[in-house]
Amino acid sequence: MFELKPISPSAIPAALQKAEHYRLLNEPSAAESICLDILEVEPGNQTALVILLLARTDQFTETKGAGLAKAKEVLPRLRDEYTRAYYAGVMHERHAKSLLRAGRPGSPAMAYEAFRTAMEEYEKALAHRSGDNDEAALRWNTCARILNESPHLAPRSEARYEPILDD
Repeated sequence: MFELKPISPSAIPAALQKAEHYRLLNEPSAAESICLDILEVEPGNQTALVILLLARTDQFTETKGAGLAKAKEVLPRLRDEYTRAYYAGVMHERHAKSLLRAGRPGSPAMAYEAFRTAMEEYEKALAHRSGDNDEAALRWNTCARILNESPHLAPRSEARYEPILDD
């Protein structure tokens, strides 16, 4: 095992910029690693936590359900009700989109449920928004449009398998 090298507190602003830069370069695992280094020094750094959550959602196509669980771990550490609800919505919306890309049997119904969960989180965020911050409304509308324009995305059927018993 290798012992990780700590970063200095004065390096945190530059490290946050690098983490965001690596996300933009589509290298979310590098961004995640940088955020973990920052959080070792400043466990409550809200910017690092948001970037960490987003970096983990960027990896959903590779990490499947385990990635969703790792992203969910970050949510309780976000202090603000609005931020927690908004990023929970982002997380579920991105999970829904990764399910659609996967194209596995049952994915449309699971994606529908994930979109609906995202929309519920965006509604919670709207209840806690300040001023004219409409980010959650914009995201809610995106999810609504996707569902409205995709009739194959629907809740799971309530029909259940009933075996036929011979007399």
